[in-house]
Amino acid sequence: MTTDSVPAAGDPRRLLADARDLARRVRLAQRVTWLPLLVLALVTFGAILVYRFGDPVLSGCQPVDRGQVCKVWYRSAQFYWWTALVLAYVVIAGGYLRVARARGLGTRVRPYVLTGVALVVLSAAVTVAWRLLDNPYFPDTPPALVQFLFRLFDPTGAIGLALLVLAWLERRVALLLFALGYLTVVLVPINFGWGVGWGDRWGMAPQLVINGGLLLLGSAGFALAQRLRRPR
Repeated sequence: MTTDSVPAAGDPRRLLADARDLARRVRLAQRVTWLPLLVLALVTFGAILVYRFGDPVLSGCQPVDRGQVCKVWYRSAQFYWWTALVLAYVVIAGGYLRVARARGLGTRVRPYVLTGVALVVLSAAVTVAWRLLDNPYFPDTPPALVQFLFRLFDPTGAIGLALLVLAWLERRVALLLFALGYLTVVLVPINFGWGVGWGDRWGMAPQLVINGGLLLLGSAGFALAQRLRRPR
């Protein structure tokens, strides 16, 4: 006869541990983190050509020592961002749903997609409001706080904010750190001094190459991590 205890089949602690383990495995199976990063990288790279070949709208030009300074509105680029990002989130939602069906699981991508679309709408509202105000700081540079908020709600900043939501949904610390790093690059901004002498038509290219390249590298990294984690 022994006094050692053996956990019963209905042991609450064992059941709770099993439920948590099952929930963790489901979350891992639901992750398709590489997909939104890849789609958003392609959208970012596409914007380079729109800025290059689109015609900016100039107004209120004033002479300065070595030329003139004007209010600039990249109309075609703005419409590109709004349209391309909404379509990108539709593609991302479709991709998550397809993977979920293939694996026989549900998906929690809807809050991320809705947040992404809402941020696109907010970004558009900020741009339209600024246009209606007719850039009240011109010809001076806006205060640092105003510049920070513009970068935050710019389409590239909105991408990073939406990624924070995805990191929360997927309970993924690695994605949270990636999103914070991406936002740092967007908000500082970090461009390594690229673009000097590239001309006005390529002025946006250096930052967009860096932003898009970071998203692309993140997509490749998360795809590789998922492949290595997959049971053989």
